[in-house]
Amino acid sequence: MKKFKKSIIMALSMTLLGMTACSSESSQSSSKKFETITAKEAKTLMDEQDKYVILDVREKSEYEEGHVPNAILLSLGNIDKEASKKLTHKDQLILVYCRSGNRSNQAAKKLVKLGYTNVKDFGGIIDWPYKTEK
Repeated sequence: MKKFKKSIIMALSMTLLGMTACSSESSQSSSKKFETITAKEAKTLMDEQDKYVILDVREKSEYEEGHVPNAILLSLGNIDKEASKKLTHKDQLILVYCRSGNRSNQAAKKLVKLGYTNVKDFGGIIDWPYKTEK
């Protein structure tokens, strides 16, 4: 009887372990549907592509101090309510940045959750070695 109980406990443990591993893998893969790229890769895309949006997710005062040319401002806190107004094409290339990369990562996750399919996070303006404008 002890062997039988041990076998059942072992089988249940293996089943639960397998289910947990599968569910965490699928949630991880579905939660990250954006790409993290470098500033250089973003600049290359800007130079080679025609249809894209550069999205600055900092606050207005930060944006006014200097931003990537042609970037539109949509602060992290306003993404949920304003993204559909400023980002009308869900499949358009969206290049997201902030100051250091933290808010752009959060913004990219939010955009994916809202249904945007071509989001690339290029981190922070502090790592942007190219021209900026005010």
